[in-house]
Amino acid sequence: MEHLSYAYGTNHYRLDVELRDLLAHYWPEAREREAELADWGAFMGREVYEVAYHVDQGAEPVLVMHDLDGRRVDRVRLAPEQQRVLERLRPIMRPPYEGGSWHHHFALGYLLADPGLYCILTITHQVAYPLHKYAPDLSAWKERVLYEGAWGATWMTEIQGGSDLGANRTVARREGEVWRLFAGDKYFASGAGLADVAVATARPEGAPAGPKGLALFLVPRLDARGELNFTVRRLKTKSGTRAVPSGEVEFEGSEAYLIGRAEEGIYYTLETLTVSRLANAIAAMGIGAKALLEVRERVRRREAFGRPLAAWPLVRRDLLELALRQAGGLALALAAVDAFDRAWTDRPPYSERYHYARFLSHLAKNRTADHAAEITRLAMELFGGLGFLEEYAVARWHREALITPIWEGPSNVQALDLLEAMQKKRAHEPFLEELERLLGQRDDEEAAWALASARETIAKLERAEPEAAVWESKAALALLADAMAVAQLFDAARTAGPRYAELGRLYARRFLRGEGPPASVMQATELYLPETKLT
Repeated sequence: MEHLSYAYGTNHYRLDVELRDLLAHYWPEAREREAELADWGAFMGREVYEVAYHVDQGAEPVLVMHDLDGRRVDRVRLAPEQQRVLERLRPIMRPPYEGGSWHHHFALGYLLADPGLYCILTITHQVAYPLHKYAPDLSAWKERVLYEGAWGATWMTEIQGGSDLGANRTVARREGEVWRLFAGDKYFASGAGLADVAVATARPEGAPAGPKGLALFLVPRLDARGELNFTVRRLKTKSGTRAVPSGEVEFEGSEAYLIGRAEEGIYYTLETLTVSRLANAIAAMGIGAKALLEVRERVRRREAFGRPLAAWPLVRRDLLELALRQAGGLALALAAVDAFDRAWTDRPPYSERYHYARFLSHLAKNRTADHAAEITRLAMELFGGLGFLEEYAVARWHREALITPIWEGPSNVQALDLLEAMQKKRAHEPFLEELERLLGQRDDEEAAWALASARETIAKLERAEPEAAVWESKAALALLADAMAVAQLFDAARTAGPRYAELGRLYARRFLRGEGPPASVMQATELYLPETKLT
């Protein structure tokens, strides 16, 4: 592996300047956990990096449908190395449920980054999440997925509707103490064949149509008699995320247990979706960080036309583009995590702080996906021909980045959800208040641009006719995200130093004004090539 990757065998925490600085800004406890985070960084940089590459290159999960006696089992076979690594990664899920912080969980998810492995952890702790908050009667399953070797999954969408949950057809029928699910076709089911238990949406008989009629259920792989409770039709072949088996699951009389109150099921579902959108944002920037580790070392080592790549002005401009996207995206993602950490104990109908956290999750999920796709693409370009070869590490990160705009609702869905949060919950009001707090007293013209742009964008959406507001919403989604990223970078300078204020100014010029960086920053290598040599 050392012949295929510059980042392999290195400490991915110690080498990540942006993570160290920004994590401590939002979560000061990180400074007290430096040794632990460094241990995880070493593990992610060696064993996890190699296993993820190995699985991607030909050791994907395989579906075993029948055992030797001809019984249907629908179980995936994982490579032994993947099994061992997953068990060592299991503690990543635990901090929020042990009185700790979501910052802690998501920092470790960022260091992991591989979206296949991280997806397995995310969908497993998303089983724990609604049980922890709303179903103490089912807490035994929470313990199993967090501590006792079980894996979980979240199966919400169906073939006919996708992100349109209101189109779901799975029906729930009560039979004594349990429920049974019928006519369920969960078409894109991550964790299929691996999950020992899943949470799934279904509509109780007699419930209204649309998303508000959905309830959330716990569905074990085996029923009370120990027999297979649902079937896996097939696994899917994917461009990336190969470590997580994704397939098609069918419910036909599947035994299930109601989580909380049936009439609140859509709220529980959307809460778990918010958690996964934050995971998507964090993973996107973690993927970007892996590509940065590879490319920063590449430009230091590689020479062209008599000079190291890193000495050429155009390469330096590209490196600055990468640094702006990585710092701005990570600051935005961690700000969203921080807001969620303050609000996640809220329950329906929720408070203003929860609606604000959800608002930020839409901004972060969408913009970080944009950044990850472009960071990894540009990293491949800077590698030249080697960047396009599957045998080397950097090519895989671009494939992996391309799932992040799609998972948990693509940009159109994020834009519509953002609009709904504005119109029904007035979530843009605390958003503007936060921007005013962070930017209103600054003298920088870039801070004034960010604040004015956000105000104007929101005012335009509020004035628009319904269809016109939808038309404008995706552009607004990106602009509001960029305004908040600028604010967060400026604020990070308080604890992490003036580098982040300068990155904030350049980010505002690049993404809010469409201006290129001035040539004067060409020599400011600390902005885009910090001194963290791998060798």
